[in-house]
Amino acid sequence: MQHVVVFCGARHGTDPVHTEAARRLGTALAASGRTLVYGGGHVGLMGEVADGALAAGGRVVGVIPHFMVERELAHGELSELVVVDSMHTRKAKMAELADAFIAMPGGFGTLDELFEILTWAQIGLHGKPVALLNTHGYFDGLLAFMRTAAQEGFVRMDEVERLVVDADVALLLQRLAAIPVSDAGWRRHDVRTHG
Repeated sequence: MQHVVVFCGARHGTDPVHTEAARRLGTALAASGRTLVYGGGHVGLMGEVADGALAAGGRVVGVIPHFMVERELAHGELSELVVVDSMHTRKAKMAELADAFIAMPGGFGTLDELFEILTWAQIGLHGKPVALLNTHGYFDGLLAFMRTAAQEGFVRMDEVERLVVDADVALLLQRLAAIPVSDAGWRRHDVRTHG
């Protein structure tokens, strides 16, 4: 698990616990020698997780659409900034670079990224582990909804249970690293080969 994609908000939210968690996650990824791959922005939790990793001497790769660069939202201090043509290409590129995915608190964009990567896993496009950093119980309602969807027969319960969920950064990374991709239950494919 060398390259970890982090999905998170372009806002800080109202509770500073989320900002602190983003910093801790970035710092922990750098301290463990892992590369942070994220949306490339300098704002909100995105900026915090990048700044945490950079301050700890880590490698940070941002993937950002051109229109966001034009709006001056790109982080200026990254190890590498990959500029792409669209939001769709951004998600595909991040998935291509990832060995694992972590979603932090965020809004519609974060949920879009999370559910797309879960869907790709569900239909066999990748076999990479997916986790939720459930700071302050942020994802409790979403997890309850997922269990309802499983109980109603729209997803399988084992697909819900594959998610690694923890509120502690160190434990989350430890649990993610313990999952061999070959044992994740999903077929391995390169997402670049799928429209």
